[in-house]
Order: sequence, then C-alpha cells, then structure tokens
Amino acid sequence: MSAKDPAVSRFPVPALTDMPADIRERIEKVQEKSGFIPNVFLVLAHRPDEFRAFFAYHDALMDKPGNLSKAEREMIVVATSNLNQCQYCVIAHGAILRIRAKDPLIADQVAINYRKADISPRQKAMLDFAVKVSQSAHLVGDDDMETLKQHGFDEEDVWDIAAIASFFGLSNRMANVTSMRPNSEFYAMGRG
Repeated sequence: MSAKDPAVSRFPVPALTDMPADIRERIEKVQEKSGFIPNVFLVLAHRPDEFRAFFAYHDALMDKPGNLSKAEREMIVVATSNLNQCQYCVIAHGAILRIRAKDPLIADQVAINYRKADISPRQKAMLDFAVKVSQSAHLVGDDDMETLKQHGFDEEDVWDIAAIASFFGLSNRMANVTSMRPNSEFYAMGRG
C-alpha cells in the first residue's frame, strides 16, 4: 500500500517527502531492513511529536536487554492485542513473534488461546499477568507478584511485563480508532 492509500488509515497520511527529516530517515531505515514500510509508521507520522514519543517508548520496552527475551516481549503484545481486538498488532507482532521464536505456529497459538499454546509454564504465568494488566489492572495485587516471583521473574521483569501490556493497550486503541490495516507482507513472515 502507498502512503496515499485510504485503506491505511481513516486519518490523513503524509507523503514520505512531506515528513520531518528524522521521521523520514527512520522510516527509510525500516523499509531498507524489512523491504516495506509497516503501516504503523505511516499512520503515526500524521502527528510527528507523538510519532517520536511512541517509538521512543516502544524501543525502550521492546529492544532493551533483560530477563524477558524479545520473543517473550512479542508474546505479551500478541496475547493482549488479541483481547483488545487489534488486528494490526496481532498480525504485525505475530509475524515478529514467529521470527524471534523461530516457530511458525507460536503466534497463532498465543493469539487464539495462549493457555493452550506450546509455551512454558513461566511464559503462561507471564501472559496471565499481562492479560490481567491489560484487562483489569485495578485487580493486580501482591499475589500476582508472588506468582511471578515463583516463576523466576524479578521486580524489573514485572515492570517490563506491565509496561508492555499497558503501552500496547494504547497502541491497540489507536490502531482500532485509526482503522490501521496490517501490511500484506506480515501474513507470510516467519511461516516458511
């Protein structure tokens, strides 16, 4: 899809040439690496300051070192995005999960019902907590922390899980409001 394709968003999508230089450069780097421009970059470029803030926080959560693997971080996104009915994030992050986990089935399993997915008890505990944060954070309590601790998660891990679930709650809602469409390229990534 091009930046002018109305199916990308229900809001105006600026042409690449009209974007601020830093945003255009970031998008071109992503395009060079992946072979296409994920629609989230085009849609969020509508508001440059928010684009910068969004991707700064995204990168801080998803690219940092820590006890959560990059695949586990993507599992959180896929499981919570499914519950938030975010087609874009389930499809796009499902593709990334398949690649990072080196497993063509994992994203579909996690998206549909992570409790029956071929993941470890530790990962199920992680996703139970992420889902609770996503759907009913007001019910999070000390018992949740104890359960995660029993599965080897420390306080920083708990923060990461909660932050990822929370951040993608925002992302899911904006993707739904903007009617952001997943790129067709995502559907086949990591399956073969």
